[in-house]
Amino acid sequence: MPKKIAKEKPNNSKRKVLSVEAGSAAEEGGVLPGDELIAVNGHKIKDVFDYRYYCADDYVELHMKDENGEEYIVDIEKEPYEDLGIEFTDPLLDNDRSCANNCIFCFIDQMPPGMRDTLYFKDDDIRLSFLTGNYVTLTNVTEQELKRVVKYRMSPINVSVHTLNSELRCKMLNHKGAGNVYEKIKILTEGGIIVNAQIVLCPGYNDGEELRSTLKGLLTLGAHLQSVSAVPVGLTKYRDGLAELRPFTPEECGEIVDIIEEIQETALKERGTRFIYGADELYIKAGRELPGHECYDDFPQIENGVGMVSLLEQEVSEYLESDGFKTAVKEASTALKGRCRKVTSAVGVCAFEIVKALVEKVCAACGENGLSVAGNAVMIKNDFFGENVTVSGLITGGDLINGLMGHDLGDEVLITKNMLRRGETVFLDNVTVSDVEKALGVKVRAVEDSGKDFVLSIIGGECNE
Repeated sequence: MPKKIAKEKPNNSKRKVLSVEAGSAAEEGGVLPGDELIAVNGHKIKDVFDYRYYCADDYVELHMKDENGEEYIVDIEKEPYEDLGIEFTDPLLDNDRSCANNCIFCFIDQMPPGMRDTLYFKDDDIRLSFLTGNYVTLTNVTEQELKRVVKYRMSPINVSVHTLNSELRCKMLNHKGAGNVYEKIKILTEGGIIVNAQIVLCPGYNDGEELRSTLKGLLTLGAHLQSVSAVPVGLTKYRDGLAELRPFTPEECGEIVDIIEEIQETALKERGTRFIYGADELYIKAGRELPGHECYDDFPQIENGVGMVSLLEQEVSEYLESDGFKTAVKEASTALKGRCRKVTSAVGVCAFEIVKALVEKVCAACGENGLSVAGNAVMIKNDFFGENVTVSGLITGGDLINGLMGHDLGDEVLITKNMLRRGETVFLDNVTVSDVEKALGVKVRAVEDSGKDFVLSIIGGECNE
């Protein structure tokens, strides 16, 4: 039972408990939703880094305050690093740190007006990088704070580098203090923190020799600088008053791929991994064959969309050869009772040809196993953000309706789950999946980016098992 201390004024804090996991150490200790965290093992808690660090011990003393303002102590014995089972109203236990830059390529500055407020917030918080994988510039992080990350072993951290040319980085980020990113990353890597880096490529700025120089410089940071992704700048039609930028030409994309592959050869010799990975879009636009799945090592940049197509192709091929596929086909045959299943895959311009070929491959494999499936792929152009935005994840509900209207859609429309807000059934333009279904008169299925789910969605099987 918790030990009572005193009664203070009721709390109103970001350190409030939102929920307590059933059967957890915190629940057994009497922690309740609505209570406030004050200290851990006698240490005042500044933010989530403090909380994670002091809760790693096998004995933890929580100083709490209930909703009536009465303070109490909870003593917990647990395994080292075992989670206490507490979810707070704010995962940071502190205010979000907003971006201090004004980057020439910022996608948020290119958002159309009238969207929900959260889409316009520019975060640049190193704590969110650790918690959720966000990429941060390190512009607003002091040397003392970086040493705190090292002390607390908060790894990995994802950094938006863009260039190691100090003058150029200050220009691209529009911040006079942005030029020392190499030194800041070095504090992390020398402290044993794994760092993944990102380069947003802008024509005439950080491509060509600047890209080559940046990649060579990042290689000198050693193995703790684990990986780098190079992605082309995303440009919407809402760029009035912003820096003049244009899309890369196919020839320029090919030149970037050549530089990437040149540095990959060096990295393979020096460290045994390719180190730098180009966005799928670069290869597709250059008309180059995408690297095989083995060329992405352990896919360290998959959350950045790099290598996603090659991984999907590999997973589809493997699943089509599995016993699980044969079992799923039998179950689908029973459910269909001899009827042909018809589906439509809605996909963005960039990956259209690849997805179309994969759909045809799955349908052919089904036919070889006695299941009749007719799959179709429809290219969806992005009118909401503009024709230069070609990835499937930024397709809106309105564009989906407009792009599919008039097509024979069959039993279901298949979309990638990346089109929807995380954990919701709402597109970026606030159109819901239900709205799309009503407009098109067909069921819409949001599919995870795995080969197994891709195949099962086409044959009508249960996904996300």
